[in-house]
Amino acid sequence: MASYCKLSDLFPIQSQLDYALEDATTQEEKENLVHQYLHKIDENDDLIIPDFEEGLEWLNTDGPLSLRKELSGKVVVLDFFTYCCINCMHLLPDLHQLEQSYTIEDGLVVVGVHSAKFPNEKVLQNVRSAVLRYDITHPVVNDSDACLWQELEVSCWPTLVLLGPRGNLLFSLVGEGHREKLFLFTAAALKHYREQGLLKHHDVGIKLYRDSLPPSILSFPGKIAMDPSSKRLAIADTGHHRVLVVSNTGQVLHSIGGPSSGRRDGNFFEAQFSSPQGVFIKGNTVYVADTENHLVRKINLSEEKVSTLAGTGVQGTDKEGGALGPQQPISSPWDVTLGNAGGDVLWIAMAGTHQIWALFLEDGKLPKGSKKGTCVRFAGSGNEENRNNAYPHKAGLAQPSECLFIADSESSTIRGLSLKDGAVKHVVGGERDPLNLFAFGDIDGKGIDAKLQHPLGVSWDEGSSLLYVADSYNHKIKVVDPKTKQCRVLAGTGKAGNGLGPRFLESSFNEPGGLCLGEEGKLLYVADTNNHCVKVLDLETKTVSLFPIVVQQEVDAVLTTATSNTPAVRKLPKLPKSAPVFTMSSITVPSGHSVTLLLKLALPAGTKLTEEAPSFWSLSAEGTKSNVSNKSIFTSSQSSSFLPHPPSVCCNICLSCCLFSQFFFTKTSIPPESTTSMIDNQPSHQR
Repeated sequence: MASYCKLSDLFPIQSQLDYALEDATTQEEKENLVHQYLHKIDENDDLIIPDFEEGLEWLNTDGPLSLRKELSGKVVVLDFFTYCCINCMHLLPDLHQLEQSYTIEDGLVVVGVHSAKFPNEKVLQNVRSAVLRYDITHPVVNDSDACLWQELEVSCWPTLVLLGPRGNLLFSLVGEGHREKLFLFTAAALKHYREQGLLKHHDVGIKLYRDSLPPSILSFPGKIAMDPSSKRLAIADTGHHRVLVVSNTGQVLHSIGGPSSGRRDGNFFEAQFSSPQGVFIKGNTVYVADTENHLVRKINLSEEKVSTLAGTGVQGTDKEGGALGPQQPISSPWDVTLGNAGGDVLWIAMAGTHQIWALFLEDGKLPKGSKKGTCVRFAGSGNEENRNNAYPHKAGLAQPSECLFIADSESSTIRGLSLKDGAVKHVVGGERDPLNLFAFGDIDGKGIDAKLQHPLGVSWDEGSSLLYVADSYNHKIKVVDPKTKQCRVLAGTGKAGNGLGPRFLESSFNEPGGLCLGEEGKLLYVADTNNHCVKVLDLETKTVSLFPIVVQQEVDAVLTTATSNTPAVRKLPKLPKSAPVFTMSSITVPSGHSVTLLLKLALPAGTKLTEEAPSFWSLSAEGTKSNVSNKSIFTSSQSSSFLPHPPSVCCNICLSCCLFSQFFFTKTSIPPESTTSMIDNQPSHQR
């Protein structure tokens, strides 16, 4: 059996280079040091690493890759990551820019080696979703048992390993924040091996999975929030880099940003976001955690403008804060919520520094001296720990995902943050050792006996004093009583899926990332992230339904003739009072479900429609309690215009808040000489 090296064999050699680079003052001096180092490395024939295990699952490629075959003759960057890790996410922009600078034909290949922390992260479909969510375009191997990780003795996420064209170790970079070294080492290695004639220019068979995906209204929605007064919902449509504001029946009222990522303030047509996660809506204001832009944004719905409240647009490393919002660098804000500390305060779950921050929208009383507009650290030392403490600056938070009650995802705990003194206290999950971030599971119970797996969202019900939790990697919704510290499952089977029940425990989710209460605590809206949808849990009837999101079509009453491409706006005809009314029996429909109506139009015998003329029908509903999707029907162009069979029409009526609906249909006759035949079937709606 061949003998392979480990990272520990490289460290003594590379450490000498690292020390020398610290003393170098010019770029030329640094490049010369790396050039000398590579000559020295080439003299060592023992730095060959083992190949990938056979039978592993690969993404973004035509098939498996091998260091001895497809990757031979390439400079390879191995990115050891796990998709829950915020530090791993921080590396992705650097890797993306590196791939933009050097192509596969230039001799560079980046390979993501997914080495899971959580059991849920070992599943290929979940890794595939993460690859899509983070827009990873290089090959990724699902090393679910972390074989290569163990053979190389990798110690933490993320770790970058640079290999030469023989699969030989060149460099290792542990953690984030090494962008300058990454580019320096890569450029030097490509130049070094190109001059030696060891680089090959062949392709490796990239095949992006995202190219085969069908379009959807939502893409990996992260969080959702409701304004109780207006009953409008704000949805972070993370994968589309936008924020949607919708009515409680799902009608899209505003779409801000998207479809591509960017960073720009301005009106709704100009504004851009980059993977926004957290949202909070109050009145005509939406606060947004613009995660990958490292910004906190404000959406003014009445003025239709977007502005920046905090952040510079560059990832910050400051763990104290204190500057005015737009001058204060911040790191990967994950969620926001509005609170009070003697004045309005926007609480920020700062995932990138594992802390809770506060942005003072008014002069505040806590902490002392806080002025309007300042952005400061409130709780968390910045260390990735599960440490509780009565002193906020000593409490270590591991990637918090929501404020006040904190879904501390990396430690798989729910924690409470006192706004009076900043004390951080354990509620459920995890274990007593603050350094153990692997105390996860799926167990109902009390306090530390309850187990969660990477929860990402919480929602507080003031009426019942209960906390609802998105237990994301267990694919469940759970409910916690903070007073008794009891935690139990509310909905979900525990397996990733997209079923709607009919009951809570028969319904399935796929890594739900956020949730909020609505309708005075009767409904629970869930951002079912990997299913690209929002689901509604009716807490009274114990049923789960799909929340319909309807994009308003401005062309509903616009017709285009066969001879002209110019749209002509036509008013729908009013029904005569003599029009017959057909009454249908009422049906009971759970909140949020859809009713499909099949309408068959039987015309009088011998009736002739104008050949090739479109027939347009419309369906409308009185009131605001239902959404009706309209369709246009075109008669087939045949030699005979007689209809041998009654044409049938299907439409969906989405009942978001009604317990039942009664529809009355009316019809009008079709003028046989009309060039465009119109049928208006107009139901009236009653509760």
